[in-house]
Amino acid sequence: MVNLQFITHQTDLYSYFESARMALKGGCRWIQLRMKDAPLEEVETVALQLKPLCKKHEAILLLDDHVELVKKLEVDGVHLGKKDMPIVKARQILGEAFIIGGTANTFEDVQQHYRAGADYLGIGPFRFTTTKQNLSPVLGLEGYVSILSQMKDAKIELPVVAIGGITYEDIPDILRTGVNGIALSGTILRAEDPVKETKRILCSY
Repeated sequence: MVNLQFITHQTDLYSYFESARMALKGGCRWIQLRMKDAPLEEVETVALQLKPLCKKHEAILLLDDHVELVKKLEVDGVHLGKKDMPIVKARQILGEAFIIGGTANTFEDVQQHYRAGADYLGIGPFRFTTTKQNLSPVLGLEGYVSILSQMKDAKIELPVVAIGGITYEDIPDILRTGVNGIALSGTILRAEDPVKETKRILCSY
């Protein structure tokens, strides 16, 4: 089964909460609540709605960026982008009980996050994606092979999640590079039936 992280996204059809609810219903057990431009109060409201739902589905709930809110609400952890709070500072605030993930685009990013105490890495983007602004250079399959090879040589053992513009058809090739998981958003939400699409992704490979 594919190790899938679903990243919430608001569309004309679905709210942040609804997008996460459908992914959970489809069998996803790892939700990242990403509401980049929303006010903190709105993020808190949605997180409080999602927390019991994730618990019911035995799913991990991470918040994107909001370290203090993670601590306040006692969700499972946080994902930090390259321009968010440094992982070292987040670890000081959260301690060891929370999951901290970091976005990486280069092997130098990987080294930095590893030294800072990250629990996993979201490496990307695989290709251009419209769900993110100020995109880092696109990696493609070769980028994952290169970074994972350098990690192996440096004896850096951290779970790697591929992220950024990934489609259903891309998944087998990406998994063959040695990554541990796939992060999706638009691919699921653009499907005619996001719940069925989530199930298809989880069970096809």
